[in-house]
Amino acid sequence: MSHGEVPPGAPGLLPRWTSAAKSGIGTAASPASRVWFALSHGILNEVYYPRIDRACTRDCGLLVTAPDYFSEEKRDTVSDIRMDQDGVPVFKLVNTASDGRYRISKTILADPFHESVLQDIHFEALHGELADYKLHVLLAPHIFNQGTHNNAWVDDYKGYGLLFASGTNNVSLALAASVRWSARSTGFVGTSDGWQTLHRGQGVVTDWQRASDGNVALTGTLDLSDSDGHALVTLGLGLGPEEAALNAIASLQQGIEPARSRSHEIWQGWQGGLEALDSQSLSETTGYRTSTAMLAAHRTGAFTGGAIASLSTPWGFNMGDNNLGGYHLVWPRDLVETAGGFLAAGSPADARGILDYLAAIQEEDGHWSQNNWIDGHPYWDGIQMDETAFPILLYDMLKRAGSITEADRARFQPTLEKAASFVLRNGPVTDEDRWEEDTGYSPFTLAVEIAALLAAADAMDAARKPAAATFLRETADGWHSEIDDWTFATGTDLAGKLGIEGYYVRIGPGDIEDSAGLSENVPIKNRSAQDAVLSAKMLLSPDALALVRFGLREANDPRMIATAKAIDSLLKRDLPNGPYWYRYNNDGYGEHEDGSAFDGTGVGRLWPLLTGERAHYELAAGHPEEARRLLRALELSAGPGGMLPEQIWDSPDQPEDELFFGKPSGSAMPLVWAHGEHIKLLRSLRDGKVFDTPPQTVERYCRQKVTSNKRFWRLNHQRKTIAPGEVLRVELLDFSSVRWSFDKWAGHSEDHTTDPGLALHYVDLPTANLPAGSEIRFRVTQIGEPWPDADFAVTVRG
Repeated sequence: MSHGEVPPGAPGLLPRWTSAAKSGIGTAASPASRVWFALSHGILNEVYYPRIDRACTRDCGLLVTAPDYFSEEKRDTVSDIRMDQDGVPVFKLVNTASDGRYRISKTILADPFHESVLQDIHFEALHGELADYKLHVLLAPHIFNQGTHNNAWVDDYKGYGLLFASGTNNVSLALAASVRWSARSTGFVGTSDGWQTLHRGQGVVTDWQRASDGNVALTGTLDLSDSDGHALVTLGLGLGPEEAALNAIASLQQGIEPARSRSHEIWQGWQGGLEALDSQSLSETTGYRTSTAMLAAHRTGAFTGGAIASLSTPWGFNMGDNNLGGYHLVWPRDLVETAGGFLAAGSPADARGILDYLAAIQEEDGHWSQNNWIDGHPYWDGIQMDETAFPILLYDMLKRAGSITEADRARFQPTLEKAASFVLRNGPVTDEDRWEEDTGYSPFTLAVEIAALLAAADAMDAARKPAAATFLRETADGWHSEIDDWTFATGTDLAGKLGIEGYYVRIGPGDIEDSAGLSENVPIKNRSAQDAVLSAKMLLSPDALALVRFGLREANDPRMIATAKAIDSLLKRDLPNGPYWYRYNNDGYGEHEDGSAFDGTGVGRLWPLLTGERAHYELAAGHPEEARRLLRALELSAGPGGMLPEQIWDSPDQPEDELFFGKPSGSAMPLVWAHGEHIKLLRSLRDGKVFDTPPQTVERYCRQKVTSNKRFWRLNHQRKTIAPGEVLRVELLDFSSVRWSFDKWAGHSEDHTTDPGLALHYVDLPTANLPAGSEIRFRVTQIGEPWPDADFAVTVRG
């Protein structure tokens, strides 16, 4: 076929992602298909292939024209969407033109037999006759997460008229239709694409049959004259244009009913094996089966157990190709929360698959990357200690669920030992808290770390490594005993105003021994002011409630009750649907004051996820009815299709920005972590107890009230003081000698370090009987090396 004229306007506008406000997420969950898709605004958005972290389109929607008339489906219709059946990601959409002139009904699903997406379309003229209108498909490729350097062309294959696109790699897509294309064209986005030419009244310019190396678009006009307004449109993908064409044609010839029937069989079969928690949901906005489908649809088949955070890019319409990952990346924390959702839903096999995946992508030194592509390659390089501790807790949950055999125990032992060793050597301070922003002592991270150390100790006992188990428990006890010193603020203006002694803060400074303690400032990220800081004692977060969730504090502990009161005074908002909370005061991750998109700075909005976490706290406190009220608020935060958002809008309606009070903002939707929390809350309410609270911490710290007098000293945490009665534990990375004196070297003692088998050695100095004011001086050296002249000093506080 002749390629005709080259369309003008190369390379096109800077490519952008589309809206993050998804109303549907789908995949075939079939070995024959490596395709995932997202829906929003009544149209098909990103299609991912051959991996769940590789988008190949931006969007694919319909344009409607008539004499002196132009309408775009995604902007000019009111859309209604629902699943074919609860928990089955086959979607029915009805898009009615705002001016009442037409209606478009669609069924969209991933073909379980071929690598393609099917759209069964029915166009109805509500004003005038069908023949008065023309229906055009507009497809924007975005091959392998990039809208740049794409190629688009028109061609025929095996007698079928197709529209093709490919990227710089070999991945290609092909668009086919069950009716004849009356016109086909390519163009560059923003200048010569079909939207531009049709909007200008030029029609589809059929001379433009190839657009190369740019941000390109494909346009095809469907000939509906002999189909009563019906057409099946298939988007095939493949490694090369021929394979993409084959998939598109095969799906077209097969038709939609076999694909729909098989999809129902696959998804109903999986849903049928889950716990019956449906009756626990309190709202029709989002139900149990919606959440289970969201967890399952974000898994990838190629790497068993992998699951991403969301098939969306927050504020994507404002993000160019420099934001390759969006949220279609793996965060180990989110992944373990997803596994917890699977376990709560009664699918230990899916949770076990996640543990298998985590074991495979663990870094050599024992930690997990901040986030990574689905193949395990790191994306960002931060270190978040909870992300290394969480997989240990997942192993322990699976063990309690009876899903860990003796062979499994031996297999995962190296994973657990490396992870526990990393936490021991690098905790309790985290380089980044769970919001990926600040360093220090985070109550949330501390709770996860300490719980994980106790779970790892049980694993060491099972592996007959008593020295390691003892060291892990002693370390957990020591860290647990210092939580208040690190994170509990007293005597503040806020505490006085509320009539409480104090409260747990969002995060304590990274090394309190060398700082002003909780009076030190903490930087506030994502704010327009470059020097945005707040005193640590005045920075609060619902994160502190994790001390109850992970079993380190009882819910009725006066410190926790006071903390909840302080959190509510600064961070709670009562909306018509119920209460919601901010991540922390002065947060900057969200739209700007005027509603414009987050662009690296902004104003933090309300997080429904935190309403779910608060519901768990209320259940632990013996308030099940309040927990159910919060469940309803969580469910009512959902957007169209029942997707739970990352954030909701907390200001008056701004229709021009699609921002409505109490409804999803431009952040990620769905947030898979939130759907996992939803499922766990349903299970917790049914069982009458918090589903994922570790039993070890509850037994040790809430029932037995275990405390510790051991205080650690390291080269990267050079403690300056201890209290009377405390034992100074010197911890070193290598087998070493320690020499110490309590009388300014008039006399001294020395000893070798003990190796408990976790890449951290220690010596306990006999300081428990030293009176207040005593000075401990000591030196360290590796075995066989000379003693250094410099002393380290620690004072017993008065």
